[in-house]
Amino acid sequence: MSGPHRTYTCHGTHIGYIRRINEDALFVNEAEGLWLVADGIGGHVDGDKASAAVVDHVKSYCRGSSVEECLADMKERLLQAHQACKNIAGAGMSSTTVAALIIFQSKAILIWAGDSRIYRLRRNELTVLTEDHNLAQERYRRGELSRDAAQRLPSANVLTRAVGVHQNLHLDADITEIEANDRFLVCTDGLYRELSLKKIQSMLGVPFGEHILTALFDEALQKGGRDNITGIVVDVR
Repeated sequence: MSGPHRTYTCHGTHIGYIRRINEDALFVNEAEGLWLVADGIGGHVDGDKASAAVVDHVKSYCRGSSVEECLADMKERLLQAHQACKNIAGAGMSSTTVAALIIFQSKAILIWAGDSRIYRLRRNELTVLTEDHNLAQERYRRGELSRDAAQRLPSANVLTRAVGVHQNLHLDADITEIEANDRFLVCTDGLYRELSLKKIQSMLGVPFGEHILTALFDEALQKGGRDNITGIVVDVR
């Protein structure tokens, strides 16, 4: 990619051991600096169509001339995807989480709704850059539980925001500085739900390559593979 940093990416998705179809989707456009995952919500109809609608609406994304332009463009695309999900023919609600990482020069732009996450490993310290939109997050925020404990609660499956759910789409967004050697993980809850922060930190902190994602997937599958698993690792040099 152009700009002060160069990125290297590995990505993949796995149906897991329980689900009949893969309702996750991902999109990578390294040239334009966009990495995105979407997790069609299980239990609702056409979760795969909802996550595919998000990808369809971001495929033509091109990097803007400023951080603000990039952010506004992506928000508009996700709003259009939100309307498309609401228009999917069917008996119920078609909805999906989304987590998008945009890199513009020395900035990382984060946009999300739901419980898909973006992590950053910097100098061997792992930080969750997004905040889950679910009921369990409230208990973590109040300090009642650790993040690891909260993400394993049944209430972690009860989302408070997603694309295609409510009348209006409510997205969260953040902008942070990038440093050389930062490493990002963009993933659905099927990957992180059964893994501790410490475990993910250690698995991300090895020399870059496809083996990182393979190991993360294997770990999630060994924990039962109860959900679809999708992840993108972005290495910044």
